[in-house]
Amino acid sequence: MCHDRGYVITQKELDETLEEFKEKFGDKPSENQPFRRDLNVLVAHNDDHTDLMFIFFLDEEKVGIKEIRKLQQQMEQKNVFKAIMVMKNTMTSQGKQKVAEMAPKYILECFRDLELIINITEHELVPEHVLMKPEEQTELLNKYKMKERDLMRIQAEDPVARYYGLKRGEVIKIIRKSETAGRYITYRLVV
Repeated sequence: MCHDRGYVITQKELDETLEEFKEKFGDKPSENQPFRRDLNVLVAHNDDHTDLMFIFFLDEEKVGIKEIRKLQQQMEQKNVFKAIMVMKNTMTSQGKQKVAEMAPKYILECFRDLELIINITEHELVPEHVLMKPEEQTELLNKYKMKERDLMRIQAEDPVARYYGLKRGEVIKIIRKSETAGRYITYRLVV
């Protein structure tokens, strides 16, 4: 997911086999080998190395305000403003409220383990999604003499939009295979 979002992930990490992972971290999660927190990582963006993002793996069955505050403290200490939190199950309503309060200064995206078991973008029925840069977005709107409101929409809560961390107001290009045209391109505004 980090690699797909444009963050620096070494080829060695991408090519790591399950056996190599088990050797490095252990293979007995029921005995806390590995501890989920041992998997926490800080990554930098390919284009801007000051754009950092934490990936937190939480041990708690239900994540509450206490855990969110700890994550916020870690983010403040390292001067990091984005993070992905991977939880076993769910978050309490107070935890969700705290995450909402942290925004827009701190962006904490929340995923459950079950949502990340497979990479949905690699499924054969999911077309290629490409985030457009602001200048490409302006060029597109000028070329077709459109306004943002004229574009088709995609919800920010859409699984693919969440996977790529898309924010409201961004435009994505969706490239689908077509039997007649070869490929079919649509543009969607994230709402």
